[in-house]
Amino acid sequence: MTSIDVLLKRNQELGDVTPGDRSSPRPSLQVAILTCMDARIRVFEIFGLIQGESHILRNAGGVVTDDMIRSLALSQRKLGTREVLIVQHTDCGLSMVTEDDFKDELEAASGLRPTWSVEAFREVEDSVRRSVQRVRRSDFLPHTDNVRGFVYDVKLGQLHEVAH
Repeated sequence: MTSIDVLLKRNQELGDVTPGDRSSPRPSLQVAILTCMDARIRVFEIFGLIQGESHILRNAGGVVTDDMIRSLALSQRKLGTREVLIVQHTDCGLSMVTEDDFKDELEAASGLRPTWSVEAFREVEDSVRRSVQRVRRSDFLPHTDNVRGFVYDVKLGQLHEVAH
């Protein structure tokens, strides 16, 4: 049985027990949460979310990239979000690579060098600050005044806000 098969079986066993309003794509709390794809970050549990309350955007590192700006622009302009919560975390895999080394590895394996940025970082708080600033400075986003950034400690399960 593959991992996908395991997940599909779990979904069938779960049934329709997840609470929340599924009647609209517009998040009832009017907030978008941007975080890392790391499996240790259980966004719904961390914030006590139920379905329908927030948009959840995830990528490697939880960094604000052009694609995240694209998603946030749609979230704000078409689906009513007004706040952005950025959550990066301790012990992130993206802090364990370098931009050039990873691009070199991909080029050696594929023959092509990526045109996109890896967004590798050493200090998670600095990365959070950069991401918050990218949202605040984006011309595509109408709601940039309520953007806050946090670091989630994956071992303690605690959040702390990053000063700007």
